[in-house]
Amino acid sequence: MTQNIDFAKFAKYSKSAPRYTSYPTAVEFGADFGYEDLRESFKRNDSYDTQESRLPLSLYVHLPFCQSACYFCGCNVIYTSKQDKKDRYISYLQKELAILSTLMDTSREVVQLHFGGGTPTFFDSTQLSKVITLIKDTFPNFALNAEISCEIDPRHFEISQMNALKEGGFNRLSFGVQDFDEAVQKAVHRFQSVELVNEAINIARKSGINSVNFDLIYGLPKQTLASFMATLQKVVSLSPDRLAIFNYAHIPWLKKTMRKIDENDLPSPQEKLEILKNTIDFLGKNGYEMIGMDHFAKKSDELYIAKQNGELRRNFQGYTTRGFSQTIGIGLTSIGEGRDYYAQNVKDLASYENALDEGRIPIERGIKLSSEDILRKEVIMGLMNNLKLDFDSIEKTHNIDFRVHFASELERLKEYADIGVLEINDKGLYPTPTGGLLIRNIAMVFDNYLHSLPQEKRVFSKTI
Repeated sequence: MTQNIDFAKFAKYSKSAPRYTSYPTAVEFGADFGYEDLRESFKRNDSYDTQESRLPLSLYVHLPFCQSACYFCGCNVIYTSKQDKKDRYISYLQKELAILSTLMDTSREVVQLHFGGGTPTFFDSTQLSKVITLIKDTFPNFALNAEISCEIDPRHFEISQMNALKEGGFNRLSFGVQDFDEAVQKAVHRFQSVELVNEAINIARKSGINSVNFDLIYGLPKQTLASFMATLQKVVSLSPDRLAIFNYAHIPWLKKTMRKIDENDLPSPQEKLEILKNTIDFLGKNGYEMIGMDHFAKKSDELYIAKQNGELRRNFQGYTTRGFSQTIGIGLTSIGEGRDYYAQNVKDLASYENALDEGRIPIERGIKLSSEDILRKEVIMGLMNNLKLDFDSIEKTHNIDFRVHFASELERLKEYADIGVLEINDKGLYPTPTGGLLIRNIAMVFDNYLHSLPQEKRVFSKTI
């Protein structure tokens, strides 16, 4: 349950800030990190651990195609209705995987595989099976308890596709729901009924999928507190195991489809805070607990259990219990992450194909992390992962005195302590339940890059 919130007071904390799926954030990735840098990064990450305790792998595969535009979408997508485009893309995924196998040790254990998009289920069952086979032929050592997940558009989901995913070992599905209100659906050009989603869920459950997530968005045009509570009532009746409820990021200067949204229809920061507070209260009364920024789970779910033990980790695929792993980004615009680097593939399909035709991984940009980057990454991701931060483990790992090293940051955080949303003591940082709603604001205090970034270049979504 959240404490009472003075919405007029908290509305002023609506600032442009990163979501911190990475640190440094993607705006810091540069073209000066190229193919040779990535090769060296792969070598370093292959050799970090002993043979007995190799750094495990997490695979992200981007399947970028969609049939039509959803106006709220911030993903990198290609709109098409042509089947041959998807077949051609798979042939280039095969080329990319073949090159990867020459640059890194693909025999390391895979603990996570995620298909994202776009619309992965815009690919038919035969195409999905082919992609799965290519992945597993290249990375043959999947852990028995590997987390294997796929994003699902309920409008494009059939039993044959479910069979292909199940045969490929998929055990988690995430359904894009967003909102059930008809006025909101019309405003964002995304039409799907409760009945359609329920049918898709039944396909998954009958196939033995025991981990179902729904993606919802608050802050969409035409959305009100009453309408979103009605959506949540319908969501709870479908009984997903997890919920990801994102704050809509309106960035029309980056995403052209968002320009179709009338900004006068967007709820205010104060209204969005009220929606979020009531969402947390409602879900808490219906068996869902907040486990991290914008994520909820039933108490029987392993994410909830990991949250209680302080073992959650956040990466580009969302929250996971698998601990740190090296993420290999595969496909157009995918982002990879190692202990000391990030790397992103090109976003343009022609450039992607040209690089692979030349026998190169299609990297566009990246960054090699300094020791200070790695330290601050652990601090920021610790806050984002578990909505608290204990100093002890960070001090031992990095051989620092936290209160000395981050003296200026702790001074700036007193603003949040003074208004009663953050406790700062000798052991760590402990946001109150309300402070958890402002966790991006708290985390950004530790962002070294953000403080030197001009205001006009802070092209991030609002924190509230």
